[in-house]
Amino acid sequence: QIQLVESGGGLAQTGDSLRLSCAASGGTSSDYTVGWFRQAPENVREFVGATARTGGILEYSDSVTGRFTIARDNAKNTVYLQMNSLKPEDTGVYYCAARRLPIMARSDQYYDYWGQGTQVTVSS
Repeated sequence: QIQLVESGGGLAQTGDSLRLSCAASGGTSSDYTVGWFRQAPENVREFVGATARTGGILEYSDSVTGRFTIARDNAKNTVYLQMNSLKPEDTGVYYCAARRLPIMARSDQYYDYWGQGTQVTVSS
């Protein structure tokens, strides 16, 4: 069973960049579709983006398109979320999640394996 650990969160200012890492163990991340989600205080968990298991398909929410990028480093068994031009509304706990099926999914209910989350706080 795959385990996921997020890291790289922290405090940033508006316009800064952060790179989050999702390190996998107990399984190979390239065998999974991997999604990124975030949850702001008192808000529902929100889809950020995902990379499909096959086909090289990437998908992002409208709120982050053009600013965030997902990339795989299969040699390190890690999936990254590069966040540029950060805004205060990007603040939240960021999670990575995985599913075995290759089909892209935006809903968190389709992801079976989750990391513990990493906090991102963006100040004005």
